[in-house]
Amino acid sequence: MKSLSPKDPVAALTFSRLRALNAVTETGSFSAAARRMAVSQATVSQQVRDLERALGAELFRRSANDMIPTPLCQQIYDIAREIEDDGLKIAELLRRHRTMEHGELRVGLGQPLPGMALIRGFRSRFPGVEVKIEMGSWGRIVEAVAEGRVDVGVLPEPPEQERFRRRRIQSQSVVAIVHPDHPLAGRPMVSCADLAAERLIFRTAGSSTQRVVDDGFRRAGVAPRPSIVMDTRDGVLDAVSHDLGVGFMWSKGASRQAELTQLPCREMSRERPDYIFALRSTATPLSNAFFALDPEQSERPSSGF
Repeated sequence: MKSLSPKDPVAALTFSRLRALNAVTETGSFSAAARRMAVSQATVSQQVRDLERALGAELFRRSANDMIPTPLCQQIYDIAREIEDDGLKIAELLRRHRTMEHGELRVGLGQPLPGMALIRGFRSRFPGVEVKIEMGSWGRIVEAVAEGRVDVGVLPEPPEQERFRRRRIQSQSVVAIVHPDHPLAGRPMVSCADLAAERLIFRTAGSSTQRVVDDGFRRAGVAPRPSIVMDTRDGVLDAVSHDLGVGFMWSKGASRQAELTQLPCREMSRERPDYIFALRSTATPLSNAFFALDPEQSERPSSGF
């Protein structure tokens, strides 16, 4: 392959020299260009001098502290600006490629499902990405997304606010859950009046489940007192599995339910949508990929998780 002569103008047009030319043209001085490029003034000055020497042409006229581009420089700049912009686009593509292969995604879940199924689908597509999961109540996950502690959240009916983007993925209702030996276990459906006579296990404030339960009892005109209040969904499942009372959960909220019996409740039977949601201002390639997942395909078994 023929090697280029040191005086060949194409060999002189290195990316670093063109960047220096662009910066001096746009800022009007070596010092300002150096600050923009985060290099020394001497480096910028040397890049421009080397380019002028290699091209055999003056690119800037010195006037006091100003660098005035010559007509030739201006013509070169118009093209060099496009070259630098294209270089930045290539750098962004490479950054995204590295992020999609070895990045990190933080996910906030109010309950295991459907979030875990989505994570399984995500991991099958991006096995090198580290997934960090924060579990918590509805209020805690909304707060985590709003404060940027997680990149995306999966919740029933997250706030419909302009700062959040949302995507509906499924619907489910809140059901009562009882031990298989409980007297209500054989009923096809119960009412809030039926449940009010039982020992009830509630969640703490901030739980999406408890908000639906409270609303159901309110509309039924009854105000029962719980016998136990738990701060986690798993605590409710454990309490019900020990036959300590009637609890509540989302109908699709867990893959393992300790052989408990679900009872649809008349006043709580309205299905409510689950969403993936995130801040609009913090979209990333990974969070966008999570948003694009097909929930039905994500539920299929995968070797990636």
